[in-house]
Amino acid sequence: MYAPTGVKTNHNEFPVPESQRAWVLGEPGQLVFKEKPVPVPKKAEVLVRIDAVAICATDLEIIYHGPPASIQGGLPFNKGFTPGHEYMGTVVALGTGVDEYKLGQRVAVEIHAGCGQCKRCREGMYTSCHNYDLKYGDVDKGHRANGLTTDGGFCEYQVNHVNTLVAIPDEMTDEEGTLVVTAGTAMYALTELGGLVAGESVCVTGPGPIGLMVVAVAKALGAQPVILTGTRDNRLEIGKRLGADAVVNIRKTPDVVAEVKKLNGGKGVDYVVECSAATSAVNDAVRMVNRGGRVCLAAFAHEEVPVDVAHIVRNNIYMYGIRGEGKSATHRAEAFMKQKRFDATLIHTHTFPLDDLPTAIRYAKDRVEDAIKVVVKAKSDAVQKVAAE
Repeated sequence: MYAPTGVKTNHNEFPVPESQRAWVLGEPGQLVFKEKPVPVPKKAEVLVRIDAVAICATDLEIIYHGPPASIQGGLPFNKGFTPGHEYMGTVVALGTGVDEYKLGQRVAVEIHAGCGQCKRCREGMYTSCHNYDLKYGDVDKGHRANGLTTDGGFCEYQVNHVNTLVAIPDEMTDEEGTLVVTAGTAMYALTELGGLVAGESVCVTGPGPIGLMVVAVAKALGAQPVILTGTRDNRLEIGKRLGADAVVNIRKTPDVVAEVKKLNGGKGVDYVVECSAATSAVNDAVRMVNRGGRVCLAAFAHEEVPVDVAHIVRNNIYMYGIRGEGKSATHRAEAFMKQKRFDATLIHTHTFPLDDLPTAIRYAKDRVEDAIKVVVKAKSDAVQKVAAE
């Protein structure tokens, strides 16, 4: 029986085993399903029973290539590492001093738990913690990012710091709960661009999960118009359902910059949020935005990107990069979702059981059946694939 010293549990209502099933990364692209010990929460930590975890494009990068994960100071392969970072679940054990959450409470989790001591953490920029990648093995000091620098969520139980938890209502489905962090990233992007986007024009480039959530959050914040660009008509249609006033398929448009300006009354937009990671996207973004406008980069480019710096300087354009979901933006995003300000479930397309993770990863990687957000569930009621309408 799981009974660590100083840890509060209730085995009658929330039994916890001593070992769990977990996917472990071996060679690039190789995942092995095996037994691992259930981790023990320390001071200010809880044990979360993982009920559902979404597959992110970053997970695919980690599984097949390694970065941005960094385990024991290097690549994550063959180190007993469990990836996965967009998960939600139920609190089933409390570490020392935890009274902010109770046993049985449903939570979504942020990825990053900063050290809490460096300059950036004290400013609320814990995704830019100065101890990131430092002091491996000493999670009490260093920045901790589950699924990137420490074990993640492709398993049954995981430890999380209370600062990473976001309470979610019982009415929210498990699948929707995994999307809280995605919406939080979108909220963080708009926060860094100034936050007050009501009445401002916004263009979002790239209709992946984050781009679609940026559309939803921007519209909920009152942006007008919201323009979405991309290459897949089905995703652009979902963008419309989430609030986009106009969409542009760049494969069918010879000059996407001119088209965006046309849709905005002949002038550049106030804000661009770049979510595509396309090589040409940054230069397109700085040409779409008006003089004095702002561009947020929210996607990891796969190669060095050429940028017209002279154009940026001449036109007094501000550029921002974001990492994850900082400044408690996830809590604000969850409030919007709880109030039904937008329907995040529109981007969830498939669900698989945890033991069928390789199939789920194939769907996400190869976009089988137009997959957008693929979720795996550890609970026994997730026994078949579910395709969203």
